[in-house]
Amino acid sequence: MDLQSFFENFEVIAEAPGGVQKLRSLILDLAVRGKLVPQDAKDEPAEVLHIIEHGEVYELPEHWQFVELGQVIQFVNGFAFKSADFQTHGLGVVRIGNLVNGAIDPTSMNCVQPDYLSKLDAKFQVHPGDLLIAMSGATTGKLAFNTTNNIYLLNQRVGKIIPIKIHPEYLYYFLNTQIKKNLEASFGSAIPNLSTQYINSIPTPLPPFAEQKRIVAKVDELMALCDRYEAAKQTRDNLRQKLRGSAIDALMNADSDETLGDAWAIVQENWLDLSQEPQDVDDLRKLILELAVRGKLVPQDASDGNASDFQESSKKTKQQLTASGQIKKSKPLGKIPHELIVHEIPKSWQWSWLDDISDIGTGSTPLTSNPDYYEGGNIPWITSTSTSQDFIAQAENFVTDLAVKDHRLRMYQPGCLIVALYGQGKTRGQISGLKIAATINQACAAITLLDATHEHQEYIRYVFKKKYEELRSLAAGGAQPNLNVGKIKETLIPLPPLPEQKRIVTKVEQLTTLCDTLEDHLRDAQAKAKALAAAAVSQLVI
Repeated sequence: MDLQSFFENFEVIAEAPGGVQKLRSLILDLAVRGKLVPQDAKDEPAEVLHIIEHGEVYELPEHWQFVELGQVIQFVNGFAFKSADFQTHGLGVVRIGNLVNGAIDPTSMNCVQPDYLSKLDAKFQVHPGDLLIAMSGATTGKLAFNTTNNIYLLNQRVGKIIPIKIHPEYLYYFLNTQIKKNLEASFGSAIPNLSTQYINSIPTPLPPFAEQKRIVAKVDELMALCDRYEAAKQTRDNLRQKLRGSAIDALMNADSDETLGDAWAIVQENWLDLSQEPQDVDDLRKLILELAVRGKLVPQDASDGNASDFQESSKKTKQQLTASGQIKKSKPLGKIPHELIVHEIPKSWQWSWLDDISDIGTGSTPLTSNPDYYEGGNIPWITSTSTSQDFIAQAENFVTDLAVKDHRLRMYQPGCLIVALYGQGKTRGQISGLKIAATINQACAAITLLDATHEHQEYIRYVFKKKYEELRSLAAGGAQPNLNVGKIKETLIPLPPLPEQKRIVTKVEQLTTLCDTLEDHLRDAQAKAKALAAAAVSQLVI
């Protein structure tokens, strides 16, 4: 990439994550390498000083030279004021904390008696236009001009850089490229700091003075452009967020099939324009699930019947399986308290305890010190780690028939839902559909739905995905909070009639595909912008 291509792609690079920050850094790098503005043979060469060889890391244009910074500046360390000297009013004293965004921030500035102007050497005075640098701490190398009309005094750990044979703004831009290096150089002592000797020895690329002025003008122009891109991007992002909120409100508040359809059409046609980052699509995914469990994702159909019939059928099946000894009897959970109902559902729907429509169990971990439980095992044994997948089609661990027998491990069949009760990071509360027959460990709960239709299993999985954060908040414990089977049984399910469950699952699958497409598009756009930024760095800064 040449400089012309860089400027042509300036806006694209700015749109990348952290793009404007990358541009600012690249602009300064190009400036101090003699690659931002053309050289002019008519320029007087940089004043011939003691040219240094050490520390050179790149080639300079003709008429430039590397010099030690101390050859072109005077450096002043601040005065060690006593804390007893400070007061809330009077003559301001610049400390490290007052160097903010390239300027002195007088907010919360310590002050001293005004007679210090005559008591101290004038070199400790900070006049308008003076350039300061932080000499220690995490802010080492931070720079600031005195852009106010006030005179201050210089505190210890802050240095004043007085340009002698170098343009002050060119010097500022160069030193900004050195901040990271200065910070690294400051470490190694009890109190990280830069020394006067270090400052004076910094290898400095010195162009002809006329070129320094052209560089400063170009950098100022490009930094102003960065400011405009940054401000425009922030405005667009704020507008996108507002419009996304409006689109979500329209969907959530739709009061008829017609208004719901209109709201969905707007979302599907415009969500790409309303999104900037791939993670913005997560808002749409969450919205889809929220609408799904509220009965607002697909129209209701009077011919579907009522979910109470489906619920009673599941209860009857459970009673029969319990009576025959195929499953253990559950303790009745009773009537659902009104205060647990968190949102309205359509009239044909029914609130249900998960335990009323399923059989819920868990597993255990056979003694790991017994090789007879693991060696040569061919029975899939699922742990909570596997719940990071939407579906579990293969196992990472296996146990033997002896392990199953001795630990009374229950075999769960394909279609069963596996919920992580605990685990590292985001694991707790995750849910996955089982695609193979397998047993599980004690960190999982297995939900065997009494209606084995695929759409019903998928609908319940979607309900759990929607409830992910809610489930995590129910966990108890210390360093590793846990869910338990009891809490899973008490999960409240907004239950539609089975035909509507099928329509909901179909719609969620369609919209999930749309989300995947949107996310891929945004990732591709980001990747292009990142690639352009990387090409600019690798091809222009060499």
